[in-house]
Amino acid sequence: MANARTSGRALVVGLGIAGIATAVRLRQIGWEPVIVERAPARRTGGYFIMLFGTGAASARRLGVLDAIGDRGGPAAITYEVNRAGRRRPGMSPASIGGPVGPRALLRGDVEQGLFAALPDDVEIRYSTVPARITQDEYAAEVTLHDTAAGTTVTERFDLVVGADGMRSTVRELAFGPGQYLHPLNYMIGATVLDRPIDGFGPSEGLVLTEPGRSAWAFPFTDHAPSLLFSYRTGDIDAEFTRPPIESIREAFGPEPAGPLLESLFTRYEQAPDALFDSVQQVKMPSWHRGRVVLIGDAAWCLTLYSGMGASTGIAGGELLGTMLRRHPDDLPGALDAWQTQMRPFIETHQAIALNERLIFTPHNRKEQIMRAGMMRMMRSPTIRRIMGRVTTGSKGMQAKNVDIALPEPTAEMTAR
Repeated sequence: MANARTSGRALVVGLGIAGIATAVRLRQIGWEPVIVERAPARRTGGYFIMLFGTGAASARRLGVLDAIGDRGGPAAITYEVNRAGRRRPGMSPASIGGPVGPRALLRGDVEQGLFAALPDDVEIRYSTVPARITQDEYAAEVTLHDTAAGTTVTERFDLVVGADGMRSTVRELAFGPGQYLHPLNYMIGATVLDRPIDGFGPSEGLVLTEPGRSAWAFPFTDHAPSLLFSYRTGDIDAEFTRPPIESIREAFGPEPAGPLLESLFTRYEQAPDALFDSVQQVKMPSWHRGRVVLIGDAAWCLTLYSGMGASTGIAGGELLGTMLRRHPDDLPGALDAWQTQMRPFIETHQAIALNERLIFTPHNRKEQIMRAGMMRMMRSPTIRRIMGRVTTGSKGMQAKNVDIALPEPTAEMTAR
């Protein structure tokens, strides 16, 4: 394969966090990114996410950290509740990590911050999807289909970046069929509420956990909570054969829901925009083939249980640009260097996510008892301070704050 030019033309498929971050970085190093997005317009809103030190470090260098902001803080309070409505002090995922914990955000906050950093002359084509990808020694040739106009066009690019999510079209076209999706046998339903939960304050959230299922309302200081249902299933396909709310209700049955849980069901059902999907990781032997590279959920999909999707999407995009700049005449070398630096980091977080799932949804009665015991201990201010220090220094938390996008990786913790 011929070497790439010092700067080139890149097709970025997907206008999500990883795609926008990659386009911003490519433009910074002198490339010409062209972005295509399946949706007819840029999507806004989105559910609760966390931005850890890994993502914050890259966002700072990309010049978007201040624009992304932070909706968390001590004013946001979470309660552990049961179906009867009894509440006790709880712990939100955004409070882990001690005083320098993750930023609590809506997905749209990160996307908007990144989007604002895109120069006005970066071309964005909506309602457009790749239909065919072929490669020769000089370029990748991509047939693009405009679903609104019903037209197709074929263009040549020096690089194709697939940032189009867990069920990536780019992955299917360039890598072919393969067992890349690895289900965890859990489902999620998520939306953003338009007002506080009935009976709770504006900055108050809740956690209701039972064996194999949970309901979360993540609180913000300046916005209504983000709602999440998570539950275990033995048949993922069956969950998609009925309306999402019916699958969620069945997962929380057969016991009566009670007023609180019933109100959450109703809020989800009435939400104008809601997510319902299976929880799966993507595992591949290589994230690049020729002039095509995958990034974010298309390449690794850490799942929301890891809390690292946004952070790795931003950091992966920044690092990709850095390696292209460091290997200006060697595209294969740049992609190899990028993958070599990212892969151990990603594999660590894929493994950690399996353990962190317990915080969100205990798998069975034993895990529920373990989680309840941990929450009881955390109600003691002394224990909470000790646990905060232990958590901050833990291997898992340190991994969430590694500045992986530095040219040379380091385990140094990054500040917010």
